[in-house]
Formats: sequence, structure tokens, C-alpha cells
Amino acid sequence: MKKLTAACMILLFASTFTSCATILGGKVSDCQRTKPSDGDPSRKVRMGALVADLLLTGAIGTVIDFATGAIYKPCSK
Repeated sequence: MKKLTAACMILLFASTFTSCATILGGKVSDCQRTKPSDGDPSRKVRMGALVADLLLTGAIGTVIDFATGAIYKPCSK
């Protein structure tokens, strides 16, 4: 019973500290990581990932996605 409880706790903590866009969004490009300079258009946010983060992980997952840049849509060139 202790092993089952420990496994459940590990899964709970792992799911709490993950973020949707970081896991499911694919590889993060350089333009997603780079902050736009003055005069450049702002980066667009993936709304589906943002809503999923807020509903499933709360603020922690959202902060992780914004910090890694995964929450932003890939740049089109």
C-alpha cells in the first residue's frame, strides 16, 4: 500500500509541475524564445495551451510556459 501511495504522489506532483505547451507544443524555436525588440510586433499566445495550463496546472504551468517561450505561437517567416 505504501508503494501505491508513493507512486500516486509522484504522479500527482509530476502532473502539477508540468505545463501543456512545453510538453505538447513541440520544439521551441529561437523566435519564440527571443523577446521582440521595440517596434517589432508582439508574439501571439497559443490560447488553447493557455486555457489548458490555467485549468489543469494553474499558475505554475502557465509561468513555466511563458518562461520557456513555449506558450507563444511559432513565428512565420
